[in-house]
Amino acid sequence: MPPHDSPCWQVQDRFLELHSRWLTLIGEHWQDAQGQDLDYWRIEKADSVIILPIQADDLAQPHILLLAASYRPGVGQVTLDFPGGRRLTEQKPEAAAIAILKRELGLDAIAITQLTPLTTPGWAINSSFSNQRLYGFIAQLDPATPTALAAVAYRANATGVHQLLQQLTCLQCRAVLLEWYLHQGWAFDLDSRKWTDPRGEPGGSVGVLS
Repeated sequence: MPPHDSPCWQVQDRFLELHSRWLTLIGEHWQDAQGQDLDYWRIEKADSVIILPIQADDLAQPHILLLAASYRPGVGQVTLDFPGGRRLTEQKPEAAAIAILKRELGLDAIAITQLTPLTTPGWAINSSFSNQRLYGFIAQLDPATPTALAAVAYRANATGVHQLLQQLTCLQCRAVLLEWYLHQGWAFDLDSRKWTDPRGEPGGSVGVLS
C-alpha cells in the first residue's frame, strides 16, 4: 500500500492546549490505524527560515558567510550557525529571509542580488511531533556591500563545504548546506571519502574576515 493510501489516525479529544507567541503545546487522545488508543503530545510551532549567504571576494571567489559562534540555550553551548529565525504566520518565507538578513547581518534588501528558495514547499522538521517546516534560502550578496557583522567565511567549493560540515552541529543548517551543495553537482566519493567538484575548482580554507 502506498504511504499516502495508509489509513489515517482519528483524534478523539483534546485535553490540553497551551499557547505562546511562537508555539502551541497540544495534548490529545488519538486512535491509530489498528484501533489502539494513544495519549499524544505535539507542538504547533512557527516555521524555521535558514539562509546561506554567499558573497564574492575581491578576486571574484565566492564565500559562504556566517556570524561569529554564539551561545545557544537549547543545547547549552556555543555553536556556529547560518543566519536564521522564525516566520510569523502571516509572513511569506521570502520576507522572513530578508528580515533575518537585516537583523543578523545588517543587510538591506538592495544588497541581495538573488534570493533562491531551496526547500519549496517547506520541509517537515519532525512530522511526528510538530507541524513546523524548514524554509531554506540561498542569498547571493552584492560583492560591493560591506558585511561587517559576518565574522567567518568558508570558500564556496568542495573543500570549503567539507570544512564547514566539520563545524556545523545544527541539523537544519546542515540540511540547507547539503541541499545547496547537491544542486551544484558535487558528489561524495565513497572510495576516496572526499567530495568531488565537477568544475575542478581548487579547495579553500576557513578564514576570519577583517
